[in-house]
Amino acid sequence: MATLTVENYLKATLQIAISDGTDWVTTGKLAQALGVSPGTVTSMLKTLGDSGLAEYRPYEGVSLTDRGRTLALRVLRRHRLIELFLVETLALTWDQVHEEAEHMEHAVSDLVIDRMDDFLGHPEVDPHGDPIPSADGHMRGATPSTQTLAQQPAGSAIRLDRVTNQHPEFLRFLAEAGLSIGVVGTVVSNQAASGIVTLQLVPPPESDGAPPLTVSLGLPAAAHLRVSVIKRPVA
Repeated sequence: MATLTVENYLKATLQIAISDGTDWVTTGKLAQALGVSPGTVTSMLKTLGDSGLAEYRPYEGVSLTDRGRTLALRVLRRHRLIELFLVETLALTWDQVHEEAEHMEHAVSDLVIDRMDDFLGHPEVDPHGDPIPSADGHMRGATPSTQTLAQQPAGSAIRLDRVTNQHPEFLRFLAEAGLSIGVVGTVVSNQAASGIVTLQLVPPPESDGAPPLTVSLGLPAAAHLRVSVIKRPVA
């Protein structure tokens, strides 16, 4: 049975590889993601290599073997289903569930995870818009959005699909501004000089005729919001 530390390294490696669209992950990126020193990462990568879970090359990084990827997907599936379960059944907010899932993902059985999956109706994404792996290791749903809010010109109608910065403070800021997964809006302006994107949100049906919300974000924050373009501006 893999240890908690091994599972964390495998999951982090897989997440970075998917995000960067590559099979090889550098020790520097892993160290940053896990909050440890590069030397500590190198030592663990050698252990993963000896265990047949990854291939490690000095100065190049690490690539998961088929066995390592299977285990990483299993941990990722647990994490994201637990996050959604906590939101849907216990009414935790999207900024509260990450730490809880970090602890629970190593302890809960596959049987319980499969029952959670059934209970939730085999969802495609977690509360942050991240795709959830199915039991056979395939990612559900469409390919995650590759465009960011920061890239959208004025006049673009967009839908928020995913938030890549999942620090609690940032998620709370988004929620207070009225931004959540699935929200639809129009880019009012995107000013590179001032570094600000202004977005007008479509009120939800339950808002009883409330006026649209206007939200302004710095470009670095907008770069963490992955969106689908519903309508492009007229040239």
